[in-house]
Amino acid sequence: MLNVGVLFNRCSDNTSLTNLIEVWRFKHISILEQFRAVAGAALMRALLGIIILMAVSGAPVTAQTELSFYGGFQTAPHSRVSGDDPGGIGAFDFVAAWEGRSFTLPPYYGVRLTWWQSATLGWGLDFSHDKIYASDATLVDNGLSILEFTDGLNILTLNAYRRWPNLVRVFTPYVGAGLGVSIPHVEFDSGAGKTFEYQLGGPAVAVIAGASYPLNDRWSVFGEYKATFSVNRLELVGGGTLNTNIITNSFNLGASLGF
Repeated sequence: MLNVGVLFNRCSDNTSLTNLIEVWRFKHISILEQFRAVAGAALMRALLGIIILMAVSGAPVTAQTELSFYGGFQTAPHSRVSGDDPGGIGAFDFVAAWEGRSFTLPPYYGVRLTWWQSATLGWGLDFSHDKIYASDATLVDNGLSILEFTDGLNILTLNAYRRWPNLVRVFTPYVGAGLGVSIPHVEFDSGAGKTFEYQLGGPAVAVIAGASYPLNDRWSVFGEYKATFSVNRLELVGGGTLNTNIITNSFNLGASLGF
């Protein structure tokens, strides 16, 4: 903290009080920005960890609890990107073409923990490591070197589910929907400064429809379609902003372990 006595003495030496206040303000804003970046990364890891840890602690584990892992092919349609990059391209507003590149490292994947409250109804946490890259044409047309969320758009939702056991022979169809947040890893570079950090983007929704097939009394496999919509209000290095609403579509294959 800035010592009041030191401040008084410096003011007595004809140092501008206004300038000292600006120094204090800059110092503390820098600390807050660093804290925000670290907190964003910690939050993403913590939320993902909750899904795994709750499988073994923090909630009653019954025969109706499932831990699921999945991957697949994920895409994203065009979306409008707007904001301001004061030290670089200035104010911007354009439509970005996105590429999913699901199998490029780090790959697209998801993990889900579900508690079935009855034979047909359940709820659970779902984390998906969605990712998107701006196309080469988008980058060139808008004077950018990098615009992507490749360490994850990272969608975490609390979902409700409805299933129909053995509706089609041994297949069990299901649907789900939920609300949550996006925790993107923001990568933006216009040549004037690079943003490379986790941030809390904004609210997100997810919808799911699929069917599962039992392998035995504990393991099952499933295929599904999943869509997400997220609102992302982000900050850029140098006091800039970036705003975009992202839709993702994915076709997933996965496996579930029942407890």
